[in-house]
Amino acid sequence: MFNNQKFLTCGVMAEIPSWLIHLMWHMVLTMVVEEKDYLQVFTLTKTPACQPIVHEQEQPPYRYELEVECPDAVDAKVFVIDDRTYSTMLLADEY
Repeated sequence: MFNNQKFLTCGVMAEIPSWLIHLMWHMVLTMVVEEKDYLQVFTLTKTPACQPIVHEQEQPPYRYELEVECPDAVDAKVFVIDDRTYSTMLLADEY
């Protein structure tokens, strides 16, 4: 799963820094789980010094938390969806 053509929505391109987009794709591709859910969820919260990231999937349960120092942190919920033909990264409010 997620080893296919990848797309970004206009909202992701406008609101999420490119380094963070690449990091989220990397986090999905390198997950160590028995099975990846078709829906990956990233919760991004903004702090003055860093970008906290919570990566989750529902089935099987998975949760990974990471903090990255950066000057351009954002608040957003991002979905990455795989429909077996292509994968799309979109903001939750674009769903």
